[in-house]
Amino acid sequence: MSETQTKAITSPLTFLVEQSTKNMQAGWNITKHMLGIDWAKTSQSPRDEVYSDGKATLWHYRSNQVRFGPPVLLIPSLVSRAFILDLQPGNSLVEHLVGQGLDVYMMDWGEPDEADAANTLETYTHHMLPRAVREIDRRHQGSGVTLFGYCFGGVLTLLYAASHPEDPVANLVQLATPVDFEQMPKSMRIAGSGGVDPDHVVDETGNVPAAAVRRSFSFLTPTADISTIADFFEKAHDDKFLNNYQAMTSWTRNHVPFPGAAFRQTVTMLQENNAIVNNTLVLNGTPVDLADITVPFLNILGEKDHIVPPEGSEPLAAMIGSDDKTDLRLNAGHVGMIIGSSSRKRHMPAISEWIVERSYGSGEGPKSAAAAKVAAKRKPRAKKATRPRATKTAAAAKTGVAAKTGVAAKNGVAKKATEKAVAKKAAPGKKAVASKKAASAKKATASTNGTAPANGAAS
Repeated sequence: MSETQTKAITSPLTFLVEQSTKNMQAGWNITKHMLGIDWAKTSQSPRDEVYSDGKATLWHYRSNQVRFGPPVLLIPSLVSRAFILDLQPGNSLVEHLVGQGLDVYMMDWGEPDEADAANTLETYTHHMLPRAVREIDRRHQGSGVTLFGYCFGGVLTLLYAASHPEDPVANLVQLATPVDFEQMPKSMRIAGSGGVDPDHVVDETGNVPAAAVRRSFSFLTPTADISTIADFFEKAHDDKFLNNYQAMTSWTRNHVPFPGAAFRQTVTMLQENNAIVNNTLVLNGTPVDLADITVPFLNILGEKDHIVPPEGSEPLAAMIGSDDKTDLRLNAGHVGMIIGSSSRKRHMPAISEWIVERSYGSGEGPKSAAAAKVAAKRKPRAKKATRPRATKTAAAAKTGVAAKTGVAAKNGVAKKATEKAVAKKAAPGKKAVASKKAASAKKATASTNGTAPANGAAS
């Protein structure tokens, strides 16, 4: 016998009152939900805009409790809203990382339109990401950056880090990152030579419309919407449930367009050629080799992930060139790794612990041997050596002046000696003639040299 049936038998009046109250509250909550009144707010962590780059925005989250470095840069998926990483207070990866004493940034890709249809994978891996990482590194005096990619955002961070091994990436964290596309669900691989022509998926803006992106995810769990609606009506009286429901559905049902050029590359190179695991990927005309990634590396897999199954991410660690690489397997789904009570209690603490262990403390030194290596790589930016150049120039000028003066003085002395010799040979009674001849010789010498006698030589 259920608890509700027990209450109905033992106290019919109390049961009726409770049920009536729940029904009235449910009716009011459903009405507000349908009218869009008091909808759940998302992305509430305080933040400031660092800069915008086309539709993308780099955000910096405020904190007065930063204890560890380098700062963390979160990269969300290219086809989903970024606020999944900062869903709500008490249910936010951003909030958790900030609470652990880390300095957190996030790149929000925004919503592409026809102006972004020509964006390729290189637009993100060779332009936007390098700029963001270098700007954060500059703002923190060469501290480096812990780069953290989620889902397709993880694909971008992975390819960027491999293409730019000289960039200031201190640690690399990959969450639910697909690399073996043959292991991805078939519903996610509809477009291609064996299915729909990619050009037929792209709309008049040149992008894959958000509705098509959402349908591809819906095919993974075709009955999910029905069970979600049933769950909604059963628990609509619960304000906390309604708040969480609205926050999550505003993310799951609100995707963004996929830039057309990047979509075509994804279908051809990543999906059909499976270029990442086959090590045949070429970006910007240069081969991309994951073995070039040598920084501390964390690969996070969800055992229940139906979007990026663990088999799709498993090959990753073996392809990385780092000596410090870890596979972290979580008993959760694609979103459950960073959202929900289990994530707050177990998953996010495990992730932040790995990051902190490879961070340096503010005024207290590295937290581990791995962090010591990161701290050792920190170098203050060298200033331009302008003064040595000026000194060298001054010395050269001084040497030149001295040489010129010495030559002139030598010439003057020689001329003076000549004059004396002429005067000595002249007859005693003919001093005037000798003086005249000396003057003529002096004038002739000056005319032949093309210069006036040096100072003091003619006196």
